[in-house]
Amino acid sequence: MAAGLFTFIDPIGQIEKANDTKRKSDIEQLQRTLEVYYNDNGSYPPSSGNFVISGCTGTYRINPPTGCLEWGASWTSYSTLLPKDPTSSTRNYIYFAGVNGQSYLIYANLQKSTDPQICSGLVNGECPGIASNGIAANSCGPSTSKPCNYGVSSPNVSP
Repeated sequence: MAAGLFTFIDPIGQIEKANDTKRKSDIEQLQRTLEVYYNDNGSYPPSSGNFVISGCTGTYRINPPTGCLEWGASWTSYSTLLPKDPTSSTRNYIYFAGVNGQSYLIYANLQKSTDPQICSGLVNGECPGIASNGIAANSCGPSTSKPCNYGVSSPNVSP
């Protein structure tokens, strides 16, 4: 074996990468469900906003007329399970519906800060749409170490 030809595996980095892949996959599935909802209703479901809606235990949840949906709960009308962050309750997904339900934003915190899909033009470590839409800073996690640095949106807006 030639000297200097060692390969190091970063197990924590691999776990973080797997978690980020799961987050992206979950959010892509949610996007597909939101498009079906839009086709059925002519708008995206409202969000719970930056306040707690009756039936919601947190903020920035999907709040269709059938009642607020928590992350990890079943959205029976659409035969889907809403995603919940794969790591713990210290990271949150954020759903924010635009005016009149014609757009939406979904945010998450990716663990790998080098991920090429992290939002461009971060502002204080977060996607630009966080502050510009009045979403509370660090809504994806309890500290600045877990900013909303990944976002997707309806086709007519940018996260």
